[in-house]
Amino acid sequence: MQATEQQRMLGDSLLRFVQREYDFEQRRRVQAAGGFDPARWQGLCELGLAALLVPQEHGGLQAPLADALHALQVLGPALVLEPVLGSCVLATRLLARAGGPAAAQWLPRLAEGGVGAVALFEPGAGFEHDAPRCAARADPQGWVLDGAKSLVLQADRARVLLVWARCEDGSPAWFAVPADSGGLSLRPYALLDGQRAAELSLRGLRLPAAARLPGEARPLADELRDLWLAAVCADAVGVMQAALDATVAYLNTRVQFGRPLAAQQVLRHQAASLWMELEQARSMVWLAARQLELEPPAQRARLMAAVKSRVGRACREVSQGTVQLHGGMGLSDELALSHWFKRLSLAELWLGDSRQQLLRYQRAGAGEPA
Repeated sequence: MQATEQQRMLGDSLLRFVQREYDFEQRRRVQAAGGFDPARWQGLCELGLAALLVPQEHGGLQAPLADALHALQVLGPALVLEPVLGSCVLATRLLARAGGPAAAQWLPRLAEGGVGAVALFEPGAGFEHDAPRCAARADPQGWVLDGAKSLVLQADRARVLLVWARCEDGSPAWFAVPADSGGLSLRPYALLDGQRAAELSLRGLRLPAAARLPGEARPLADELRDLWLAAVCADAVGVMQAALDATVAYLNTRVQFGRPLAAQQVLRHQAASLWMELEQARSMVWLAARQLELEPPAQRARLMAAVKSRVGRACREVSQGTVQLHGGMGLSDELALSHWFKRLSLAELWLGDSRQQLLRYQRAGAGEPA
């Protein structure tokens, strides 16, 4: 599958940006300063990233999801810490699909670089989201939310939090929660790969009636999960490509006993095996990019379980294999490879590892909820 002209133009612009503004040492400084650089975030937004999935009526570009996945793949090797995945892709898409007053209020702000965050998961539930315990109670002024959320990406930078909760009748719903709402507290922290996340506590948090997103909430949540899987996989393919390129360069330049390591056939075979893992993963991401907006929900869930299972296995094989080919120095903090290793290790676990995705694929094939 060849990139479209629009994808190539955006990808080239993003690549030039990260080469100029986001090399390894620059990223380390951003991470040490809290994982967010306003100037670099503004630079990414000026390239159209924040507006990419925003509908045109709200000031956006209304690009297909495949364009966003291509952008994530290009940005992957830079390990960008700013909220590209959480805000530009997940929060924007959720609001765009839901519509209503909250979308009209927040999408224009996100298109201009405001940050949104998705609060889907809860403490103790892992990546399961079918039965939220966060409670939403109706009152004469609107809604009152009580509960907790976990693994909310870049929540400490967000202007709006999209919270998945359970109403009094047992039905789930999405709520747009301004970050300055009374009754909301955050505990931010860094993930293994340097990304920022937070735990949320909601205690007697009051919202107007219009804060509830319209439409059927559960299909929106399932669609969000599948997009999240595709996005993690696209990012991982970009990271795997960078890790393998760096490893091949190392094998060709590192001399041992008067010969480059690449002269050893067993090492060449190992590198070739890693390349095959990468290309199979890339093919699965291409399939996801092509079919994500076309498949009915049940088939989409089964497809994305297959994609994540295969890409997750490649993450494990490529991350471990490239470190092994570098020897002990592969996990040195001074090498970008060690940080790619962390990103790929986390990518394998996000929303369920390869084994869990195979079980999802099996359930979906048997007609059970995925």
